[in-house]
Amino acid sequence: MTDTDFNERKARASDWFRNLRDEIVAAFETLEANHASGPFSDEPPGRFEVTPTTRRSDDGSDAGGGVMSVLRGGRVFEKVGVNVSTVYGTLGAAAQKAMAARGVPGIELDPSFWASGISLVAHMRNPQVPAVHMNTRMFWTPHAWWFGGGSDLNPALEYAEDTAHFHAVQKTFLDPHGTQLYPELKAWADEYFFIPHRNRARGVGGIFMDDRNTGDWEADFALVQDIGRAFLPAFVPLVERRRGAEFTEADRDTQLVHRGLYAEYNLVHDRGTKFGLATGHDANAVLMSLPPLAKWV
Repeated sequence: MTDTDFNERKARASDWFRNLRDEIVAAFETLEANHASGPFSDEPPGRFEVTPTTRRSDDGSDAGGGVMSVLRGGRVFEKVGVNVSTVYGTLGAAAQKAMAARGVPGIELDPSFWASGISLVAHMRNPQVPAVHMNTRMFWTPHAWWFGGGSDLNPALEYAEDTAHFHAVQKTFLDPHGTQLYPELKAWADEYFFIPHRNRARGVGGIFMDDRNTGDWEADFALVQDIGRAFLPAFVPLVERRRGAEFTEADRDTQLVHRGLYAEYNLVHDRGTKFGLATGHDANAVLMSLPPLAKWV
């Protein structure tokens, strides 16, 4: 495939992630505006603050960037970030070693890279509403390309019907790409979002994949698009179901402790956090996933 062909594909992927970001931001602001009853409904609705982000190469030159969109202190969302970025440059020695260990070909020959994606983490005001994470991305090097991403639910207070709905929507969107995909990606999420030092999962799971390259770029791109499309129908009904529910101080305490668990995972184990910080991306954007308040017992 020629460089021109791949430049066109990079642009398509980058545009898709940006458009998905716009759709999600609009949907979340609608949730804020339409919160008419229950806890916090008498407060003003939250709006996203949008900030450009930049990545700098080792020599200080521009190496891409993106947009960080964060809503803080809303009626429904205590903190939610929806970030998009397109970055490029040369991978450092540590990143090259990590990718070579994963079997990415050609890194030792040419460590140039290009990456684009969307990353979302929502920490909710009401402890009855589950926190959630979603990201999708494309990565390219001169000798390889791949897609990755998924979404997972992280409730402080678990409801079996919420978990069942979230997983059922993921399966519905994955099945057209092969009925084997949902169980494979669910198992991958269960493994990836496990916290070894706590000997427990971060939440109630979802789907996850990385290094997705079947050799058919169009098919793999269609899959990552459907992972992104699944997010709103999987999550928004849960928010609408729970945002007006009453809760106790004990529920809030449980939520804050669960957020501590989430912070531990992202700082110690999350591959995307490590990559973003190691490759010079905007630290505030990389650490957007951290909750505004948390506690440890």
